[in-house]
Amino acid sequence: MDKVKKFIKDQPVLIIAFLAALATIFVIPPDSGYKDYVNFTVLIQLFCLMTAIGGFRSIGLFEKLTAVLMKKAGNVRRLGLIFTILCYFSSMLVTNDVALITFVPLTLMVFDKIKDEKSRILTIVLETAAANLGSMVTPFGNPQNLFIYDKYSLTLGDFFGTMLPSAVVSLVLLMLMCLLLPRSECSGNSAEENNISKAKTAIYFVLFVICLLSVFRVVPDWVCLIIAIVTALSVNYRLLFKVDYGLLATFVCFFVFVGNIARIDAVKDFVSGILAERELGVSVALSQIISNVPAAVMLSGFTDNGKELLLGVNLGGLGTIIASLASLISFQYYKAAEGAKTMRYMGVFTVVNVALLAALLGFTAIIRSLG
Repeated sequence: MDKVKKFIKDQPVLIIAFLAALATIFVIPPDSGYKDYVNFTVLIQLFCLMTAIGGFRSIGLFEKLTAVLMKKAGNVRRLGLIFTILCYFSSMLVTNDVALITFVPLTLMVFDKIKDEKSRILTIVLETAAANLGSMVTPFGNPQNLFIYDKYSLTLGDFFGTMLPSAVVSLVLLMLMCLLLPRSECSGNSAEENNISKAKTAIYFVLFVICLLSVFRVVPDWVCLIIAIVTALSVNYRLLFKVDYGLLATFVCFFVFVGNIARIDAVKDFVSGILAERELGVSVALSQIISNVPAAVMLSGFTDNGKELLLGVNLGGLGTIIASLASLISFQYYKAAEGAKTMRYMGVFTVVNVALLAALLGFTAIIRSLG
């Protein structure tokens, strides 16, 4: 029973997705149409990317890079700025959740020595926002990007043309918010420097490049899958146990749910009518309730406007604590830290995220009015 409770606590979105899919099965019984629901390309690419990134983590590459960069920090403000920029740019390549899993624990370690709770909270909140915003810059920065990029067969021009303006403005806003941190001297130090295997680094780098080539439709996804599995079995078989299978299962459940409700004419017509020319607003709003990954999968069954949906679910990752599942990662780490003040954290998180969301939506409205 305890294991069941822990599973439900750790995988709430998966549970919801499973129940939603199960409910629709009673309306649309399994038939030959089910085979067209699941986007295997997205599942394969996610699996391969998580394997490659797990390899980098296993050799301590991220900690090594952080240790080097942390030497540049001399005060709390600069420290917060470094961590924020690290999360912003690293999330473009290793996804938002991996960026936070890597840097938030290091942030907590540093602030254990600084003893500045307000700055600790603001830094982690800014890191979280940075990871969510930075990850929207690339097709492989987060799961919803990978899904939409493949489903709508977007070109790189389509993708970057949609996301770069908001990404640039978001970086400026994040850097301005770092000015709220004090310039008090900090004596904290980063994780100890460690020697990493150059051979394994090269192997995982090659795998990562192959993953990117698969995303860009240069390498077939099945080839990438074989290479990823062979690499893991040859170098470190434990990487196969580090893959987030819960996320993959969540996608499968939502694929079934969306596929089924899209075959219900009344539901399809209703949702399509609401979405028509409102993809941005609806996707932002829905993300606040069910988070942006399932929102992307759900709404994709009712609109052909992939670029608006792409922008909406990415900006929709801001706002509530559940708007992006990556935000819950930071919160869980902070909540488990000694002396954590969860209500204060929630307050700061909400203010920062709502302010960023409002600013970016306002920027989007201004750009469109000028165009």
